[in-house]
Amino acid sequence: MVMNSENDKKTGRPEAFVQYVIGLCQKDKGAAAALRRADNPATEYQSWEYLARFSINLENRFERIPYATIAAAIARAKIDSNGTSGIGKAIAFCYDEKCKSEQAKARIRRLLACNSVPEACRILRPILSLIETKTQISIDYARLLRQLVSFGYDSNRVKSAWALDFYRQSSENVKEGEAA
Repeated sequence: MVMNSENDKKTGRPEAFVQYVIGLCQKDKGAAAALRRADNPATEYQSWEYLARFSINLENRFERIPYATIAAAIARAKIDSNGTSGIGKAIAFCYDEKCKSEQAKARIRRLLACNSVPEACRILRPILSLIETKTQISIDYARLLRQLVSFGYDSNRVKSAWALDFYRQSSENVKEGEAA
């Protein structure tokens, strides 16, 4: 790992991949179109050229699927830089207060019920689209990618991080509502 002197965050393969995809989408509309289809099993092969350029092992679905999922989300979001928010916080912000508790909790519970990397990525696909359309939250795609890659090795740690991010955000919103 290399330390980034600008913000002292660790940079590694997930961070480099996110920057690679952002840059690629900004300069090549054809690549962006192919990457938008990367998380669909029927069309993901169209993105393999770009994933292979980054040395993603296309034969290893536990590596390919998380990278494809994140590439598709970035290409759809048309972002200029990586965000800072975790997936749990982003889910919490998708719903207004009266609906948030049940709908948001149902989304996070479904994500936490995942037992495999492919299942988590499949469940994340509509959640990432929802976040893009319902909030101004900027997701930390590098952190999410790191979590997805490690999901197969330590899913409980990843799920705990998602839950903590969600429930911490939900409790902060409740405290803000009580103070108002």
